[in-house]
Amino acid sequence: MAMIRKKLSELEPISEERLRELAAIPDDEIDFSDIPELDEAWFAEAVVWTPPTKKQITLRLDDDIIAFFKESGKGYQTRMNAVLRAFVDAKKKRA
Repeated sequence: MAMIRKKLSELEPISEERLRELAAIPDDEIDFSDIPELDEAWFAEAVVWTPPTKKQITLRLDDDIIAFFKESGKGYQTRMNAVLRAFVDAKKKRA
């Protein structure tokens, strides 16, 4: 499953009026029915995951490779990293 990152500036703003409406709802009237309960069984299976740290490097790539990833828009370096990650994971699986 791919992680989608969004900056706060990319999200649709919530109006002040809507924020006031939400703040006025009493806690006992909030519908949590679509949220699964996190019981002991869930916590027993939960795994704490820390994303790997990244290191800045200088890397020489072919022009067409860079163009290919840049064409897909913002976040192209993250996509390049994901492709390399998939390659490394596949190699490790075969070994």
